[in-house]
Amino acid sequence: MKKSLLIILLVLITDQALKVWVKLSMTLGEEIPIVGTWFNLYFTENIGMAFGLQFGGEFGKLFLSIFRVLAIIAIAIYLFIIIRKQRSTGLVVSISLIFAGALGNIIDSSFYGMIFTQSTYHTLGAFTGEGHGYASFLHGKVVDMFYFPIIDFAQAEGPPWLPSWVYGYDGHFIFFRPIFNIADSAITTGVAWLLLFERKNLTL
Repeated sequence: MKKSLLIILLVLITDQALKVWVKLSMTLGEEIPIVGTWFNLYFTENIGMAFGLQFGGEFGKLFLSIFRVLAIIAIAIYLFIIIRKQRSTGLVVSISLIFAGALGNIIDSSFYGMIFTQSTYHTLGAFTGEGHGYASFLHGKVVDMFYFPIIDFAQAEGPPWLPSWVYGYDGHFIFFRPIFNIADSAITTGVAWLLLFERKNLTL
């Protein structure tokens, strides 16, 4: 139980601390190089799923938020059961990562619209009083910032063997194009560990 709580708290604290710093310190679309040209902090917000994927407008946003809440409840119950049954450490760690990541993103979508002003390409977001945020409960946006354009070249500059359909709408091929956050990373790591090493232990 202690190990699971430590993982959850570590993910939540680092995830939320970085998101709040980005929200208050960077304008939308601002980019800060971290390592050369292939690892940047790039501030973007999404109303959909992990890695900036979108889901069906305001109704879709509400549906997704409710689904996330129900999923978090189910994951929490499952985590409690496997801890009580003293299942493998790998299973507990992976489920803890998934739970923490899902909870980190639902905090954004549930509360950020109520406690922050709207970030724009010209103005920073700021804490605001109750009722003066940019969105209502469950309609907030998830803050993303990790961007890894490890390979980035224009279609005209690319190798001749690379087919044109792999390029984006702007005529560039970028790997890795999605922008994500610590919560997304925790979910991805937990799911990958489950699929690779813990599939046989998933049943109760």
